[in-house]
Amino acid sequence: MTHPVVQKIIDSGPALAETVDESNRSGRLSDDAVRIIREAGTIRLLQPEEHGGIQVHPADFAEAVMATANYSPSAGWITGVVGVHPWEMALMDPRLQHEVWGQDQDTWIASPYAPGGLAIPAEDGSGYTVSGRWPFSSGTDHCEWAFLGVMLGTSEGKPAQPPRGMHIVLPRSDYRIEDDSWDVMGLHGTGSKDLVVENVFVPAYRTIGSHVMGGATGIRPEPLYNLPFYSIFPIGITSAVIGMAEGMLRIFLEQQKARHGWDGKGYLHEPHTTYAVGSAASDIAASRALLIDTVTQMYDLVAAGQEITLVDRAIARRNQVSCAWRAARAANDIFARSGGNSIRRSNPLQQYFRDINTGLQHAIHSPGGVFSASTTLEGGAELPAGAFVMM
Repeated sequence: MTHPVVQKIIDSGPALAETVDESNRSGRLSDDAVRIIREAGTIRLLQPEEHGGIQVHPADFAEAVMATANYSPSAGWITGVVGVHPWEMALMDPRLQHEVWGQDQDTWIASPYAPGGLAIPAEDGSGYTVSGRWPFSSGTDHCEWAFLGVMLGTSEGKPAQPPRGMHIVLPRSDYRIEDDSWDVMGLHGTGSKDLVVENVFVPAYRTIGSHVMGGATGIRPEPLYNLPFYSIFPIGITSAVIGMAEGMLRIFLEQQKARHGWDGKGYLHEPHTTYAVGSAASDIAASRALLIDTVTQMYDLVAAGQEITLVDRAIARRNQVSCAWRAARAANDIFARSGGNSIRRSNPLQQYFRDINTGLQHAIHSPGGVFSASTTLEGGAELPAGAFVMM
C-alpha cells in the first residue's frame, strides 16, 4: 500500500516537473518545489513524532525520495539528503532538538558530513571552536541549521591522533553560504554550495560522536533510531538516483509515442530499441526492489532485537551501491536509444542523463572498498588492519 506522503508526491508530480527548469537556471531549488515538498511532508518522514514528524519505516522514506526524483531530480536529491537529517537529530541532546524544532517543526537542516574543518576542544570541556569550509551543502538555501563533519583537533590547531571524527550542528547565523561555489554539470538545482565557518564556538551538546551513529545505542526505543548511520544515510541518496532513472524511463516512453523511423514505423515497434529498453527497465525495477528489501531486512533485525553484524552492514552497503550503479547504467542505456533530439537542452532526457551521472559521483556510491569488504567479511576473513570502509 502506498504511503499517503508518497501518494501526495505522485499526485503533485506534474506540478513538480514544472519547477525543474527554474531550479536549474537559478542554481537552487525553486520556491514552488520547496512548497510542494513541505506540503507533502517528505522531509519530516524520519522525524520523531513528538516533534511533528511522521516517523515512518525507512522503506517509505525511500519510496518518497524515488517518487520526488522521478519528477524533479534536484528535488529528489534534496529530499534524500536533507530528509535524513531529522533521523540524526532524533539522537541529539533534547536541548538541541528544542532549539531546532521548538518554533517550527518543519525546519530543514543542511549538511555535509564530510570533514571540512577542525574542532578544537575547550579546556573546560564545554565545547569546541570550529573553523573550516564544507562543499556540497545540498538544499542549503532553504535550511536554518546544518550538520557538519569535523575532525577533532589539538590546542595547536592540528588534527588529533589517532584521527577522530564527529558531527557538529550550527545555526544559520554561525556559517556563511558561498553563493558562487556551485557551478556543475548536473543537479544544478540542488544548490549544493560551500559553507564557511570562521572561529565559531560550538557547545558540546550540539555535537555527536561516531560511536552514537553506529546503531543500537538505546538512546531511543524505536527500531528506526537504532539503525546504523550507514544503513540510513545512503538510502536517501541512492533512492534519488533510482527515482531519476525511473523518470528517464517515463519520459522516454512518452517521447517514443511520437517518434518514427525512416520506414514510418513507430520506435515502440523497433525490436532493437524495445529489447534494450525493456532490459534497462528490468534493471531499474530490480534496483528499486533490492534497495527496499535491504533496508527492510536491516530494520527487521533491529525490530527483532538482533545484532546487526559487520557482515550485515557490509552486505547492505554492497547492495545499496550496486543499486545505484545498476540503475544508472540502465538509464544510460535508455539515453543511448533516445535519438539525436535527446541532446537538445530543451529535452529533459539530457538533463536526467547529467543529473543521474552526477549523483553517481557521491562518495557513498564508491564501489571499491565496499565491494571488497563485503566479499572478505562474507567469506569469513577479517578486514586488513587500518582499512576504512563507510559501513
